[in-house]
Amino acid sequence: MLHAHDAHAKFRLRLATRLAVLFVVVSLPGILRAQESKNEQALWKLEHDYWVYVQKNDLVGYRALWHKDFLGWPSVSATPVRKDHITDWITSEATQGLTFQPGELKQATIQITGNLGTTTYWMTSTWAGKDGKGETRTTRIIHTWLKEGDTWHIISGMSMPVPAPPAN
Repeated sequence: MLHAHDAHAKFRLRLATRLAVLFVVVSLPGILRAQESKNEQALWKLEHDYWVYVQKNDLVGYRALWHKDFLGWPSVSATPVRKDHITDWITSEATQGLTFQPGELKQATIQITGNLGTTTYWMTSTWAGKDGKGETRTTRIIHTWLKEGDTWHIISGMSMPVPAPPAN
């Protein structure tokens, strides 16, 4: 025979279970968005680090950003490249006595899907000679990052110059 006390206890248990499930269902999107936001911030910081390494001609730090199986197509290359050629464009400019002067780094969008992140942005910069002068150009960049454990590496990417506006 079911006592009123037992029925009330079962009701409270069912209610608590339903409320807990409801709380998880309502909270989960926020928790996932917070994790995405944390990953987006991490990737954007890594993109900033990328350009600091270029400016300092820190090829070791720069190479550390790239996944061992990287495949991409930088705008300065006629063909796709792998990690072993990822610094060619930096050394090509530096051996000519040019120094990298970063300009505006403007984020377009970042998307996180599981352990993959895609960053898209514009970088305006100049490779300047000893006189401080050089051609300023803006490049569109897309990088796909792969997260292994707690570490993100660029696994793929592509860049292309933004055409200069026509002269009047």
